This record gives sequence, structure tokens and C-alpha cells, in this order.
Amino acid sequence: MEKALQTMINNMPEKTGKSLDQWTSILKEKAFVKHSEGVNFLKKEHGVTHGFANTIVTLSKEENNSEDDLVTNQYEGKELLFPIYEKLHNKIEAFGKDVTITPKKTSVSFIRKRQFVLIKPATKKRIDLGLKLPEKPTTDRLGNSGPFGTMCTHRVQITSVNDLDDELIAWMKEAYEKAN
Repeated sequence: MEKALQTMINNMPEKTGKSLDQWTSILKEKAFVKHSEGVNFLKKEHGVTHGFANTIVTLSKEENNSEDDLVTNQYEGKELLFPIYEKLHNKIEAFGKDVTITPKKTSVSFIRKRQFVLIKPATKKRIDLGLKLPEKPTTDRLGNSGPFGTMCTHRVQITSVNDLDDELIAWMKEAYEKAN
């Protein structure tokens, strides 16, 4: 498990008054439909800070899924895209030992001090690659963030391993460097 996340979990009883297991039990009793509902509940009703609330809700939803299961499930029915994901993953991971990889239910975040890349299988034939490149102008290829909203500043639509060219890798590296 990622070192920073494990530290957060270890500090949870002291900082929030309860362990992750205790918080998970509380959330299961409420059965929130939306992630934000659980976060807001923990913040308003229990005085938990946003960072801890977000982590608690995320981990309570994913506790039965390993990181590998989360990624595998994203590419179910989209197996042709998996080699693209693997190549992106390997390129990004090679940027530095400080890259944290966080699979979620529908995407994978790559984080340094903050998220700089997000990979999401958008359709059966396309991966959307979100990039955090503040103040960089959009182009035909480096589009606006689209469905990513404020999580990313730009989006590149990828349909083939051949799309992973030097230009794309340079954008990912730039996003990595700006996330320091």
C-alpha cells in the first residue's frame, strides 16, 4: 500500500477519533449513493477534515477490490485498450520514484504532490488521457478537459498505441514536472 496513504490510515484514529474500520461501518449504515454525500456527512456530522473524509469514503467503497481488480474491471469489454493503458502506465511510472498510482473504479490517477495525469477508458475504442497543464493553450490534439472538469486542464483522446508519440510523452512529463 502506498506509504502516504498508509500513514494517513495509521493517523486516522488520532486525527478523526475513529479507525478506518469504524468509519467504514458508519458509512455502511448510511449507504450513500454519491461519493460527495458521504464526504459531506463526515465533514458536517463528525467534523472530519475534507482530506480524511474523502479518503475514508474512497477506501470504504473500494475495500473489497484490490488495485489490480479495479484496473481489470475498467477494461472489461474494452480489452483492446489495455495495451495502451499499460504503455501509458509504464511511461508515467518511469518519470520518477515519487509517482503515486491510484486506481479508482473508472479511472487511474497519477499523483506527485497533486494529480497530474488521469487515464480513463472512455469508450470501447478510446482512452481519455487527462492532463494538468495550467496555462497551456489547447490545440486540436490537446483539447479542453471535457468530462474531466477541474480534475484536469486538458484531454487527449487516444485510440491506438501509435498515439503515444514523443509529443504526448512530453506533455505527460511536463504535467509531472508541474505537479512538484
